[in-house]
Amino acid sequence: MSGKTITRADLSEAVYQEVGLSRNESAELVETVLEEISQNLINGDNVKISSFGSFIVRDKGGRIGRNPKTGEEVPIEPRRVLVFRPSQVLKDRVSRLKKD
Repeated sequence: MSGKTITRADLSEAVYQEVGLSRNESAELVETVLEEISQNLINGDNVKISSFGSFIVRDKGGRIGRNPKTGEEVPIEPRRVLVFRPSQVLKDRVSRLKKD
């Protein structure tokens, strides 16, 4: 595994190379797409990107947790969490790459 993290700059550069927009237009496009995804998730909407996966917003209820060191019971507040579910297409592509 390469261990490389893909950044916004990397995405912008890929758009620049593949689509042929200017570097500034490519960066603006990437920012617009990420902002649209973020805003929908903030609003509680799920985001599905075909052949890639789904970002799902879940509401988790409050509960009583336990401090593992002391054993003391601690209340855990209700919160929203973000879950990513990869599509079967993405799972297959990743799985195939590992085997080669």
